[in-house]
Amino acid sequence: MKKLLYVLSAFLFTSVISHAQSEKFNGLNMNMGNLFRLSDAKTRSISPENFTGEKGKGGMADPATKDKRNTANAHNAARDLGQGWKVNPYIIINAGETITIAEMEGPGAIQHIWMTPTYVRRNSILRIYSDDEKEASVECPVGDFFGMGWGEYTPLRSLAVCVNPGSAFNCYWAMPFRKKCKITMENINTENMVLYYQVDYTLTEVPDDAGYFHAQFRRANTNNTSDYTIVDGIKGKGQYVGVYMAWGVNNNGWWGEGEIKFFMDGDTKFPTICGTGTEDYFCGSYNFENKVKHEYEVFNTPYSGLSQVIKPDGLYKSQQRFGLYRWHIMDPIRFEKDLKVTIQDLGWRSGGRYLPQRSDIASVVFWYQREPHAHFPKLPSKDELEVN
Repeated sequence: MKKLLYVLSAFLFTSVISHAQSEKFNGLNMNMGNLFRLSDAKTRSISPENFTGEKGKGGMADPATKDKRNTANAHNAARDLGQGWKVNPYIIINAGETITIAEMEGPGAIQHIWMTPTYVRRNSILRIYSDDEKEASVECPVGDFFGMGWGEYTPLRSLAVCVNPGSAFNCYWAMPFRKKCKITMENINTENMVLYYQVDYTLTEVPDDAGYFHAQFRRANTNNTSDYTIVDGIKGKGQYVGVYMAWGVNNNGWWGEGEIKFFMDGDTKFPTICGTGTEDYFCGSYNFENKVKHEYEVFNTPYSGLSQVIKPDGLYKSQQRFGLYRWHIMDPIRFEKDLKVTIQDLGWRSGGRYLPQRSDIASVVFWYQREPHAHFPKLPSKDELEVN
């Protein structure tokens, strides 16, 4: 009997190993545990030095084409060295203009985006379209998308988003597409915009169960209900994977007592998931306070952070402002039919009573789902986006 059990165990173990080895790796879902695995995936990259991402077509910009727009923007710097010497590392997007900065034929997935947008980042609108959709799956100001909603640089170090010195914006959200993908940038500012960027992607087979990446921006200034809606109207099967919030406080005292609530799959008055406080949801505690210095303590971790604290300066910066992120990379919030997410804008008043607040709150929510997605709410106007 023992011998039989041993033989069966050995057979099952061998079968599992053989199956794992026979599975063809598609080059997606990269991590330290599979960097050694080879695949047939093809790595490509789109930038102003290779607008199409085609093999063998990078760095071909020629100073001689300087009269053709956005083909040799650094022609003067490269005039002595010529073609192949950083002739077109950036593009210029005119005031009021929308430019397609990347277009890819699938199947495949974006694995990394880097860019350094200039000027007012709430006035640069990033949109990403997957396959044949007419309405973007991603629509939000570029600063908020990369966790810089207040328009002031601060380091952000996480798995999904990194903002590095010099205001270098990096995103590592996987963005699969089956037919094609298009990325546009709209400049709603009154001044022209300079944009350095690179979109790194892979051409490979995409699993049948892969959802499409979505990101939606909202802002309430001043919040009229003290119950801020992070997202509403998501329809279909998917999973919520995170949020960035730019939170401007208009009152004294601790401002983050509010609970986050996830209404899913038919929930009405009461949610399925209810948090216990704002700082709790962002994986902090007790007001994010450094008990020695008696001040807010900025922190960045792979999955959550209070990445920014902007203090009043005694003159024109009169309010406290905060940047927070929470990525559900290891614990996505899964839904089958629909999802709504709210968070209470709640502080303290005298007598140990809660204070419904009127804060300036903006957010970008990130999720994956099957297409088609529901209509996004209309993006706020230029004046409504303004940080003031």
